[in-house]
Amino acid sequence: MKWWDNLFRKAPKNNKQALTLDGFTPWYTQFGTDIYASDVVQQALKCIVDEIKKLNPTHVRVSGADPSPVPKSSIQKILDEPNPLMTTSEFIEKMTWLLLLNYNAFVVPTYYTWIDDKTGAERRYYTALYPIKPSQVDFIEDESGALFVHFYFLNGYDTTIRYSDVIHLRFNYSVNEYMGGDMLGQPNHKAILETLSLNHDLLQGVAKAMKASYAVNGVVKYNTLIDDGSMDKNLKELEKKLMNNESGFLPMDLKADFTPLERKTNLVDKPTLEFVDSKILRNWGVPLCILTGDYNKEQFEAFYQKTLEPLIIGFSQAFTKKLFSDREKSLGNEIRFLPKELIFMTVSQTLEMINILSPTGALYENEKRIALGLRPLPELEGKRYMSLNWIDAENAAQYQTPQNVKVDVVDESKTVTDEEV
Repeated sequence: MKWWDNLFRKAPKNNKQALTLDGFTPWYTQFGTDIYASDVVQQALKCIVDEIKKLNPTHVRVSGADPSPVPKSSIQKILDEPNPLMTTSEFIEKMTWLLLLNYNAFVVPTYYTWIDDKTGAERRYYTALYPIKPSQVDFIEDESGALFVHFYFLNGYDTTIRYSDVIHLRFNYSVNEYMGGDMLGQPNHKAILETLSLNHDLLQGVAKAMKASYAVNGVVKYNTLIDDGSMDKNLKELEKKLMNNESGFLPMDLKADFTPLERKTNLVDKPTLEFVDSKILRNWGVPLCILTGDYNKEQFEAFYQKTLEPLIIGFSQAFTKKLFSDREKSLGNEIRFLPKELIFMTVSQTLEMINILSPTGALYENEKRIALGLRPLPELEGKRYMSLNWIDAENAAQYQTPQNVKVDVVDESKTVTDEEV
């Protein structure tokens, strides 16, 4: 692909491994995904991904408290169409899956540069955004101290990119200096794998119990003494029928009584659901009501604030940090992932909030649109309206005094002609 040629830069000469405060060599293999084999984990992560992919990434320029869109920038263009292979929602979906499974996600922007004749500054025109999945990541630095990332891929390809040109998203960013996850820069799934293993054993036990309940339909009681040879024969015949999953009825004569067994098999009982909720779903911050889709406003609000909002803030800050220069950020340029469909307030509640704040002039017009999950409009930049039917509470008394009320008195004795009218 030609875009690979524009995407990657040459590795720095005389490079060395970047230093860490803890003494570990900063190279990391990518990454354990055994947990994805669990259908419960897939469903829980899908709940998060399906909500995150509804976000609308927008290039805005903030002046004071007023965010204004920059619709014709090259950055907004790639946010609307990240690359030839993906739509915006697919790009966000891919990026979020990589982050949640690997605790690290890398997005590489492609661009070309030119020198501004007026200012002499280097300008960038962005052309695409590509989420990548390396098999190993090395952090290195050159003689000047600039940080680079050396990516290795499963097909044997490797390349080096300046770290400032890579959008790096980290999940559970704690003990490691460069990567999300544990000390080695990987997701520590040991605890959740043990839980998933236990859950698997429980499900296998339910399956075996169900199979056994259908294999054994009754008990045969012989009313006479049975010699050892007959007993062995009957046991072998019973074992054969159970192994073959046949009807489970044994041949009997008049000397035997048959007692049917009542079948009671709970496929998914309450304790099992509580186990799934507390041990697996809670690990990802997804309550059972979200998984089943049977939630109310308060439950979704809690899910948003606990699980979704930290990811949204992280996305916005990571993209802003890497796509803008220091000067552009000082001028108020930001990337905001607007949660259009994620706003947990109902439309009526949002409108009520706007109606309360609008008469006081506390909201810009574009802030009202953002509150409704709509993109800000350029023609509304800096617009803020307020009602004239409000007065200072301390001055309210003077507006009620008689000297401030003018009354026109009409002399009924005077004749008004048509000309005077």
